Amino acid sequence: MTTARHFSRVYSAQVHGLRAHIVRVEADLTNGLHSFSIVGLPDKAVEESRDRVSSAIKNSNFKSPKSHNRKVVVSLAPADIRKEGPLFDLPIALAYLLASGDISFSPEKKVFFGELGLDGTLMPARGALILAAKARKEGFNDIFVPKENAAEAALVSGINVYGVETLADLIEYLTLKDGQDGPHSKNIKQEPRRSLKTQGVKNGFDMADIVGQEAAKRALLIAAAGGHNIAFIGPPGTGKTLLARAFSGILPPLSPIHALEVAGIQSIAGALEKEGIISPPFRAPHHTSSYASLIGGGTTPRPGEVTLAHRGVLFLDEFPEFDRRVIEALRQPLEDGFVSVSRAKATERFPARFILVAAMNPCPCGNAGSNKECVCAPYAAIQYRRKISGPIADRIDLWVRIPRVEHRDLISGKGTGDRSEDLRARAVSARNIARQRFLKYGKNIAQNGEMNAKDIREIITFSSSALRVLERGAEKLDISSRGIHRVMKISQTIADLEGAEKIADRHVMEALAYRERK
Repeated sequence: MTTARHFSRVYSAQVHGLRAHIVRVEADLTNGLHSFSIVGLPDKAVEESRDRVSSAIKNSNFKSPKSHNRKVVVSLAPADIRKEGPLFDLPIALAYLLASGDISFSPEKKVFFGELGLDGTLMPARGALILAAKARKEGFNDIFVPKENAAEAALVSGINVYGVETLADLIEYLTLKDGQDGPHSKNIKQEPRRSLKTQGVKNGFDMADIVGQEAAKRALLIAAAGGHNIAFIGPPGTGKTLLARAFSGILPPLSPIHALEVAGIQSIAGALEKEGIISPPFRAPHHTSSYASLIGGGTTPRPGEVTLAHRGVLFLDEFPEFDRRVIEALRQPLEDGFVSVSRAKATERFPARFILVAAMNPCPCGNAGSNKECVCAPYAAIQYRRKISGPIADRIDLWVRIPRVEHRDLISGKGTGDRSEDLRARAVSARNIARQRFLKYGKNIAQNGEMNAKDIREIITFSSSALRVLERGAEKLDISSRGIHRVMKISQTIADLEGAEKIADRHVMEALAYRERK
């Protein structure tokens, strides 16, 4: 006695870390007692798709797999990559219906993904931008995604994007389109091509509304112009948090390349706007955040806050209150612009080039150095400051003291200085000057803060007197080799803000003043 055998293959994709993989979804049907198995390293969510798919097929006016005495085997290949999440529901349903002969269409050059509800509706998913980009790179022509993700996937050029509301709509569209006469499903249309739009951050905080703190505003302008890390030290209530939040408003808009990087990360995080508007990200995790949430981790490594802040700002308020292990883990991203997360099952490298804005009190009670009496034990302030180790402090370019503002100035409520949009324009101008200098030397660098020791030697030009000032200042402050390089980069940024061709004495002296951890 021979056994009837049916086979089909459709294509899907999944995100692993920050990378996408094309997954072949194969279905094999054999007569016999009913069973439904999924192989290919599926996690719990993928295994549960058997019930979701069965109900979705039944409620789309087809016979459920459970109504037949057949052995159903679904293979997700390549089998050595762990499959996670419910995105394989849609391709599994299509593969089963193809193998059973209930529908007929050509699955070649098409990618499908999406979670199915029990009634056959598709749920929104994360990572549509990354998945569409991977499908285009692998030569696919069409990608079918949940309706809510169509606008996001349409940001990728060179591939046709179709938003799907229900499994029944998609089946009608596919079967009518491939060789049959009749109108296509009106519920599925090709999504118009979209493009990313970059803009500065609009968060309602303006530098001109902040009373006083002109030195801090100047330091933030330098940080925005050159991509330098900055730390504020001051008593509670002096405006450290307000300054940090207003800082994101003076950051220059992202370049097209950097906007695409940020869009991909936000797509995976589910934070990408449908309009495709990209601004420099601002992340402010609480000081109780775990190591994995800040740096990245998990059984299968996932990006953390340092990656979500890529090309933007990572604001760490109450900096010494973070777990010491978390603070020390910032060494690699602050130096290299990426973080490597290694686990038994995988090793991932996530981008993490951000501007660190740290805020801390001078002591646990916060009153040291102010008019109020410090109630801390004599050694408490030293222990508090020691929570920030030398290697971490050395990687922070600008240390700024935030004093209390006079009561009469606060009561008058009048802000001072330039507005955020004016400061942003100055930062943009300084970055453009730096970018032209990098192009002249053939360097693929976005801002002064990204230069390494070799770049500094080749690019930066000091006057002879400025070099002497740097030498004396470095000796007096006992600055490390890394610290000297950071002073040189800050000096270049200050010169760029003035439009100066060479770094002068005043530029170096200001940079040295910011290096002193007061």
